[in-house]
Amino acid sequence: MAEEGINPQVDSDLVRRVQAGDSAAFDLLVRKYQHRIAALIGRYIPDWSECQDVAQEAFLRAYRAIGNFRGDAQFYTWLHRIAVNTAKNHLVAHNRRPPTDDIDVSDAEQFESGLRLRDNDTPERELMRQQMEQTVMRAVDALPEELRAAITLREVEGLSYEEIAERMDCPIGTVRSRIFRAREAIDAELRPLMDVERPAERATR
Repeated sequence: MAEEGINPQVDSDLVRRVQAGDSAAFDLLVRKYQHRIAALIGRYIPDWSECQDVAQEAFLRAYRAIGNFRGDAQFYTWLHRIAVNTAKNHLVAHNRRPPTDDIDVSDAEQFESGLRLRDNDTPERELMRQQMEQTVMRAVDALPEELRAAITLREVEGLSYEEIAERMDCPIGTVRSRIFRAREAIDAELRPLMDVERPAERATR
């Protein structure tokens, strides 16, 4: 049985649609996996805003490479590998050392295993990640329309600032301001959860 939220047949159908030129099908894949990929990249890059940028880059790389996807592995396994490589390349490009304990790609065959990235993971930590995902979704939903539109175009659809400015018919500076304010609002909602998680992390060391 496939893990909840990961249906290989549905993913395969969506991939075939993307390969046939249906970009909207890729949007569905992004929406389905964006929080899981962000949680994965967050193991390499703890800063939320930076993590979101790297997650977006991972999805862009996946979109560019999806024509080469042949279905030898599950789509999420393939996406997982791209996300890990994108995170590591980002760290190297910024003169930061990637962690030596790489995340096992084979674990991504099952979503639950894909989340248990280290031996000290516990059900409490897994619950915390789920709460963070839900908090992000609620925070985005609560944003004013112009902020929500800007952050969605950036993080979900992967548009450049120039493309967002054209889509929203406003200056690039306004786009940057809206995205910054949206991220600030999301960070403010996440901060109490992060403050709770840090003592728990120290206690497990």
